[in-house]
Amino acid sequence: MTKKTLVLLAASASLLAMPAMAQDAKKIATVVKIAGIQWFNRMEEGVKKYAADTGTDAFQVGPAQADPQQQAALIEDMIAQGVNALAVVPMSPEALEPVLKRAMDAGIAVVTHEAASQQNTTYDLEAFVNEDFGANLMEQMATCMGGEGEYAVFVGSLTSQTHNQWVDGAIAYQKEKYPNMVLVGDKNETFDDQQKAYEKAQEVLRAFPNIKGLQGSASTDVAGIGLAVEERGIGDKTCVFGTSLPSIAGQYLETGAVDGIGFWDPSVAGYAMNKLATMVMNGETVTDGMDLGLPGYEKIKLDGKVIYGQAWVNVNKANMAEYPF
Repeated sequence: MTKKTLVLLAASASLLAMPAMAQDAKKIATVVKIAGIQWFNRMEEGVKKYAADTGTDAFQVGPAQADPQQQAALIEDMIAQGVNALAVVPMSPEALEPVLKRAMDAGIAVVTHEAASQQNTTYDLEAFVNEDFGANLMEQMATCMGGEGEYAVFVGSLTSQTHNQWVDGAIAYQKEKYPNMVLVGDKNETFDDQQKAYEKAQEVLRAFPNIKGLQGSASTDVAGIGLAVEERGIGDKTCVFGTSLPSIAGQYLETGAVDGIGFWDPSVAGYAMNKLATMVMNGETVTDGMDLGLPGYEKIKLDGKVIYGQAWVNVNKANMAEYPF
């Protein structure tokens, strides 16, 4: 056998081994509420980093629309594809219980994010205690409003648990600390859609012309609200705060149509979910006070299945350049 033949045989053996190695890599599917928006694009960066750091076959998918049934169908597809773990950001925790139960019954590891009530999960990861985060946003808005006046609240979905916890925490805080503030209307549902947030904001501004405060929950809410405020030229008369990212709301922070945003880094949350999913697959347990080795999750609080970090940041025009995403 010639040297050239040996080299070719070795190369062929190497190529044959590659698919087997790929098959051995654990598959973790991160399933988000909706594909294509900046929040979850940022989360995907964390998922890809986890894949690169660990050699895990980690990837992210999401439905084209923020719809619980579309998300459930996508999870069914991941189960059919034989993934080893699911890291899910539920649009509606309740709606996903049946499909996540099927996943767990099939031996698939399941972790969730932004779904503290989820039953069919091993762990749910929360960046913080959600009611505290909502109160934090309300404190900033109330200070901006001078502690009095009408305000409205927005959620991406009436079934989105974290959005409602933020708003409910904010309202409870307002009632306790700022009795001269008045909530007007019901929770405005925007379906994680900036255009719908804009339209809802226009409705609110028409119905309540003296309104001073607007608090958003979906990452796109304050951008839609900010556009409505900017068009009416009332940025100096209103206080707009909510959950978002500088890449989404930055232009409105610059003009003053949005006064402040709060968030946690979705990329770190994506990385953390995948790390937790690997721990579950490896039979490892999470303990109270554990350091996950990620910013904001250095000393977690464990409450049953729910893991709480301390990962929020408050951002305004003055410091948004520190967060280039």
